Amino acid sequence: MDRRKALLKMGMSMGYVVAAPTFLTILQSCKEEKVVSWVPTFFSEKQAVVLINVVDAILPKTDTPSASEANVHVFLDQFVNEVMETKQQKQFKTTIDKLAEIALKSSGKNEINEVTPEDVTPTLKAALESPNENKELAFVKNIRDLTIWAYKCNEYIGEEVLAYLPVPGQYVPCDTIENLTNGKAWSI
Repeated sequence: MDRRKALLKMGMSMGYVVAAPTFLTILQSCKEEKVVSWVPTFFSEKQAVVLINVVDAILPKTDTPSASEANVHVFLDQFVNEVMETKQQKQFKTTIDKLAEIALKSSGKNEINEVTPEDVTPTLKAALESPNENKELAFVKNIRDLTIWAYKCNEYIGEEVLAYLPVPGQYVPCDTIENLTNGKAWSI
């Protein structure tokens, strides 16, 4: 065998070995299946998937990033683990589990990874409109409030999405929000 041909074949085979994992990664990233990309400290992986759907149902993607794009779910996981009392932690978990159960039943899906924010939205809406009907969903209002609070306190949202002025300039007491910030709310 010719030495040049042997080196050429070895080089091509090494190229295939190096390129194959890259192509495989690209093909796998095309799936729309939700996978938890962080390791939850308080919630189980299934509860974490539900939490992502819940925060995205509360603050979906519009012209602004969704709550999960702002990592609200990661913040809530740490907040619940480190700040909340045991009673509130149990209520939070019970509410997440009940939301998962109702979303699976109403959507007709078998796996929690198949559930979307659209599947969770009707249950959230019903629980917020009549909080006394289902005691297991009594914590939904708190989850909504915590989600909005975490979203507004996010650094990216505060500096890039909301109107942000790190060093305040002149004080204008009487003008419309349209003129002052192009319709954006002020960052905290």
